[in-house]
Amino acid sequence: MAMTMNGEVQLAAPREAVWEKLNDPAVLKACIPGCEELEKTEDGGFRATAKMKVGPVSARFKGKVMLSDLDPPNGYKISGEGEGGVAGFAKGGAAVRLAEKDGGTLLSYDVEAQIGGKLAQLGQRLINGTAKKLADEFFANFAKAVQG
Repeated sequence: MAMTMNGEVQLAAPREAVWEKLNDPAVLKACIPGCEELEKTEDGGFRATAKMKVGPVSARFKGKVMLSDLDPPNGYKISGEGEGGVAGFAKGGAAVRLAEKDGGTLLSYDVEAQIGGKLAQLGQRLINGTAKKLADEFFANFAKAVQG
């Protein structure tokens, strides 16, 4: 099952500060809902573990995350994949762009993801609703982290 999502969030911080936080594993770990572990790897990516609940399915996903198309402080592409055992798998990516706006930074994102296994059987509406909720939660947490 494939899904796409996009959005933007206005942050009251300079673009360079937002860029710095987007590349800080401690900040990202604190902002990602359910994230239990996020460590930098030698190849410039991250190893991650996150516990997720989608409808009746709970799973611990272990995976890797890579950053590419780095264009400091304007944006990057983040992509990753995770295995959740019997719950299934998830993989996807997001293009993240930063622009100066109204004395702060406008962060916009376009996400593409694919899921399989038990999760994919839950239905598009539940998956999309959960994905939007997780994205909203991440950006609310991230906005707090950026604004100190």
